[in-house]
Amino acid sequence: MKRLAPLLATAGLIASTLPLLTATQVSAAPAAEYLNQKPSWHRCSPDQPAAYECATLKVPLDYRRPQGSTIDLAISRVKSENPAKRHGVMLLNPGGPGGTGLDLPLAMGEMMSKDVRDRYDLIGFDPRGVGASSPISCGLDDTEQNFDRPYRPETFSSDVTWARTVADKCRENAGSVLPHITTRNTARDMDTIRAVLGERKLSYLGYSYGTYLGAVYSQMFPERTDRFVLDSGVDPQRIWRGMIQVWATEAEPAYQRWTGWAAERSAEYDLGDTPKAVSDTFWGLVARADREPIDFEGQKVDGDLIRSARGVFFYPAQATPLIAALKAAAEGKPLPAGPDTAGLKRLLTGERAAAEPASDNGTAVFWAVVCGDTGSWPRYTEQYERDAAKDKVKYPLYGDFASNIKPCAFWDRPAESATPMKKQAKVLTVQNEWDSQTPLTSGEGMHRALKGSRMITVAGGEGHGVYLTDPTSCADAQVNSYLTTGRLPAENVTCLSAAPAAGKQDSVAPSKPLPIPAGPGRF
Repeated sequence: MKRLAPLLATAGLIASTLPLLTATQVSAAPAAEYLNQKPSWHRCSPDQPAAYECATLKVPLDYRRPQGSTIDLAISRVKSENPAKRHGVMLLNPGGPGGTGLDLPLAMGEMMSKDVRDRYDLIGFDPRGVGASSPISCGLDDTEQNFDRPYRPETFSSDVTWARTVADKCRENAGSVLPHITTRNTARDMDTIRAVLGERKLSYLGYSYGTYLGAVYSQMFPERTDRFVLDSGVDPQRIWRGMIQVWATEAEPAYQRWTGWAAERSAEYDLGDTPKAVSDTFWGLVARADREPIDFEGQKVDGDLIRSARGVFFYPAQATPLIAALKAAAEGKPLPAGPDTAGLKRLLTGERAAAEPASDNGTAVFWAVVCGDTGSWPRYTEQYERDAAKDKVKYPLYGDFASNIKPCAFWDRPAESATPMKKQAKVLTVQNEWDSQTPLTSGEGMHRALKGSRMITVAGGEGHGVYLTDPTSCADAQVNSYLTTGRLPAENVTCLSAAPAAGKQDSVAPSKPLPIPAGPGRF
């Protein structure tokens, strides 16, 4: 099955001494020497098609000082095979922050309709600091990269130490670079790519964090924004603490939906024959695991680890056998036949695949962007403790994880303020109803923020990422029409997912990897 490879890609302290600037104070145009570069295209790899080409550009580390240090920007392309129908270039981004996008033209080109493919040269790139684009590192070990930290009064001081340590190590290892790894600078890089490719305007397809990147570009370069598809939207009003906290608020309705689904299948899974009974079974398992961790396939699973798997409840068909297997393990019974216990273990624990490199590059970029895009993070540790304690009660599945302290509490003030969303942006936003990473309320916030946009909502749609992630998706035809003609729908569209709604018939788990960086928490 040739689908998108798992590209889903947290961070460091900025040692910046630069004053805080407003979003309009930095010039959007790099020096002519960058805009006039001629890419030296070459075959990306001998084991890849010759049509898949790569090149490296130079861009300023700091766009305010274009004569200063430079960094590499790795780009790729697969050209349109129909010059008569070619409209321009389409830049692709998988999300993150910290996700690599260099191989997206090859992966996504195989999935797009011929009408769309004919119209674009597909352009991939590793955003600044990521992968092949002058990658950064904070020197973090695996434990330091994990930010799924539950709140407990007796461990909060160690959480503060963790957050400060991550910030300090990032300052020590990448302090001169991290202040410039921001969404606004990546948007400037996108415009440099556009200019180098000789295009008057840029078309774009971005997922998850890539929606915010595309939205920022549309505000910084509105006259150069062509056909933009923003899939699984980040709410600009929530960057970035609010986007982590929304994982907690929206996990609760997903959890309630799951209890109904499981209750209707009590004969198969034995978790309870009412939603309340299923919920009692779940929280009983959490309490039991807190008293004595459950031995699950050789992994000691405590209650906090179970709660940290909040994203699985957006997929009732995955959550139900997982909880049934945990219940069996807790009772010392054989695991039920059917579930892929190795896969379920990875879902629960976030266990890294053996082939995945133990690099903190994605984590470093994640924190650089999340902390460096906005100065709105609280500076007092007491506020994080109050919020985490309150949200543990209000949103019991994940509230304390979401509101607990993060390295951004110890980050230097960013060099620029966040990008205001005030300009018209006639772009297309796309959203699943049941999305765990950028929930529906977040996608709706993106649509509201971008004046002139249209939104396609997939009612009953599960999973993170809509376009090209399911060949039967009811959204694909509308997206293809927009990318082919440039005409937005006359009004917002709600279509029904081909997958049966949870609680009615069998819900289905995602059938393919999604274009979103892997990790305990990514956009």
